[in-house]
Amino acid sequence: MLLAALPLSLMGNWEERREEMVQVQIEDRGIHDRAVLRAMGRVPRHQLVPENQAGRAYGDYPLPIGHGQTISQPYIVALMTELIEVGPESKVLEIGTGSGYQAAVLAEIVKRVVTIEIIGPLAERAQEDLKGLGYDNVEVIHADGYHGWAEEAPYDAIIVTAAAEHIPPPLLEQLRPGGRMIIPVGRMGWTQNLVLVEKREDGSHLTRNILPVRFVPLTRGRR
Repeated sequence: MLLAALPLSLMGNWEERREEMVQVQIEDRGIHDRAVLRAMGRVPRHQLVPENQAGRAYGDYPLPIGHGQTISQPYIVALMTELIEVGPESKVLEIGTGSGYQAAVLAEIVKRVVTIEIIGPLAERAQEDLKGLGYDNVEVIHADGYHGWAEEAPYDAIIVTAAAEHIPPPLLEQLRPGGRMIIPVGRMGWTQNLVLVEKREDGSHLTRNILPVRFVPLTRGRR
């Protein structure tokens, strides 16, 4: 996808910081999928965070984006993207648009991204920012992500960027046989695990704990 041009005075600096992020925070930690590394190296993370956080955009930590939400640590974004094993013809559902950063990374790799955000102002801002950056293969929907988006199911993969107390049954239903879902499971303040779900051809599924994580909770009820 084409990206909006950065100011020439900043372009080199941002590119250098992004390259360092990819090398030190991501590749050196074991992420080797070339498509994921290229995507992480292309998406201008500093343009998808609040202006007062832009200088910290390429740091090794999550950042606040308002409304009690965060943008995930770059390594976690890369890890989740690698684990779902998607390609140029894939259609991916994301639950929890937030700033739009994870959707932008996916959009660099896959054919179509459907991303759902329950908080209206975040959905509106992400839609504007993603459109401004040229990501025309992303659709942002303001809705309750627990229920997924059945209109475009099945999905080749699903990424959930907020912690659920259990794996939502509607998401399992909307995942195609052979597809993968990555989701943090656990309550706020308790141990959360990043869980990889693989759906078998017969509709059953396998789950595997990847690593302990800390995500904001999956919010229920449209607002």
